[in-house]
Amino acid sequence: MFIGHFGAAMGAKKIDSRISLGTLILASQFIDLLWPVLVLLGIEKVKIEPGNTPVSPLNFVSYPYSHSLLAVVVWGALFALVYFLLKKEIKGALLLGALVISHWVLDFISHAPDLLIIPGLNLKVGLGLWYSLPLTIIVEGGIFAAGIYFFVKASGKRDSKFGIRFWSLVIFLSIIYLSNLFGPPPPSVEDMAYATLALWIFVLWGYWIDRVKN
Repeated sequence: MFIGHFGAAMGAKKIDSRISLGTLILASQFIDLLWPVLVLLGIEKVKIEPGNTPVSPLNFVSYPYSHSLLAVVVWGALFALVYFLLKKEIKGALLLGALVISHWVLDFISHAPDLLIIPGLNLKVGLGLWYSLPLTIIVEGGIFAAGIYFFVKASGKRDSKFGIRFWSLVIFLSIIYLSNLFGPPPPSVEDMAYATLALWIFVLWGYWIDRVKN
């Protein structure tokens, strides 16, 4: 998934409005921010295979340390612990840990069976939503739309600058999503990994939208 993870981050604002959207995006995208680093280091492997699924040209050969269920639970716990130590807010810490883990859940729904449960155990799972392009757009678009709705409700009345910052993010994410769906595959694994690291831009964008320090 892509915009589905952002929808989860936006929707989480309804649960704890004190947490900046930047922090929520960081949690929801944490393992996808870790993954390209491990790919570039040669620790995890992916191949570009156009037509692998109707939605994604990527064949995720091996990514046990970023995307196995056990690893994601550990990353979620560590993320929650760091936030709690910094902020002393148990509710926010639990929410952010759950957001990290939600990434795996949404990937489990969308991916072909390529997600490990435990590193070293050759059991891969995935419900394969990506085998249907129309269904992927409906499900992921629905999650994104729901997240936008709950974020707007939780944010209340804000100034026009807030609206411009937020809706420009929504439009930009939508354009990227459609470009990924209908555009050409990435030219190389390295180019794809560096492009994925650009997700950090959206973390910073989230902080810019909320302009708070959480």
